[in-house]
Amino acid sequence: MVDSDTVMDKASRLKAAGQPFVLATVVRCESPTSAKPGAKAIITPDGDIEGWIGGGCAQPAVIKTAKQALQDGQPRLIRISPERSENQEAGIVDFGMVCHSGGTLDIFIDPVIARPVLFIIGASPAAQALCSLAREVGFSVTAAFPGADKKMFPEADRILDRLDGLELPPGGPGFVVVATQGKRDEAGLEAALATRAEYIAFIASERKAAKLKEYLRERGHDRARVDAIIAPAGVEIGAVTPEEIALSVLAGVVQARRSGSGAIMATAAQPAKTTAAKGVPPSTAKPAQAIDPICGMTVITAGAEHRSEFAGRTYYFCCAHCRHTFEKNPQKYVEALAT
Repeated sequence: MVDSDTVMDKASRLKAAGQPFVLATVVRCESPTSAKPGAKAIITPDGDIEGWIGGGCAQPAVIKTAKQALQDGQPRLIRISPERSENQEAGIVDFGMVCHSGGTLDIFIDPVIARPVLFIIGASPAAQALCSLAREVGFSVTAAFPGADKKMFPEADRILDRLDGLELPPGGPGFVVVATQGKRDEAGLEAALATRAEYIAFIASERKAAKLKEYLRERGHDRARVDAIIAPAGVEIGAVTPEEIALSVLAGVVQARRSGSGAIMATAAQPAKTTAAKGVPPSTAKPAQAIDPICGMTVITAGAEHRSEFAGRTYYFCCAHCRHTFEKNPQKYVEALAT
C-alpha cells in the first residue's frame, strides 16, 4: 500500500511538470472501512490510481468523479455508503453502493490543473495590456517578439526575443493571441501556426484578417487551420483603447476556455493524432462502457477485470463482489436491467 508521503511526493512532481491530476483524500469514515481519514490517492486523467482510498466500489466512484472534476476544474465531496441517504446533505455527492463492505467513506476530490498558457505574439500596447490582465485571471503568459523585454512585459512568465521556433510549453492548455497590429503581422501569424495551438486569435479588422488569411493559404499553410484563426479577436464591447482591446480579447479567450472550445485540455497544444481504425481524433473517441447490473456504476469495458457471461452476452462489474452477486442469480439482474 502506498503511504500518504509517497502520494504527496508524486503530487509535487506532477504539479511541477504541469501535469493535471486529482488528489483524493478520505476525510471521514464509518467502520468497517479499509481506508481511514487522511488516506490519499492520486488519479490521472486516464483513470490510473496510485495510493489508497478504499477498494471495491470506492475506486470506480472516485475515478468517475475525478474525471468529471478534471473536466470542469471543480472540487467535490463524495460519500460512498451501503445505501443512498433519503436526506442528502448539501454539497455531498452520494454514491449508494450495495457491494460496499458496510462502512461509509467521505472522500474529497481536489483537481489540480496546470495554469492555462497564453502565448502573446507582438509588442503592441494591446499586447502589453493583455499580458497584465491575463496574469490577474490565472494564465501563465509567454510574450514573444523581436525586441521584447521585461520592461515591456513585467508580468510575463517567459519573454522570447524572437518569432522563429516558438513552441507552447508542455502540460497546460494553450491559447495564442497575435497582437502585432501592423508590425510583422505575416511573420507573427506564421509563428502562431507553428506552435500547433488549436486556439489562435488575431487582433485586426475583418478586412485585414481576410487578406492575411489568403496570404497564409498561398504560402501553403493548412486551409482548415488558417480558417480557424479567430479574427477580429475578442468579444464585441466597442473597445477603443489598448486596455479595452486587451479586455475584449481576454474575454474571448476565457469564453473559449470555459465553454470547452479551442485548446482547453492538456493535450490541446499537440498535433492531433488519429485513431487508426476510424480516423477519429482521440479527444472525440470515447471508450466503450457498460453499466454494472448490480450497483449501476459505469465500467470501461476495455481491460475490465470483472466480467461474466450469461445467455451469450458479456456483463461487466466494478468489483468481484458485484460479479459474484450477479452470478448467483443472473436471470434476476438481467430482467431488472431490461425494465
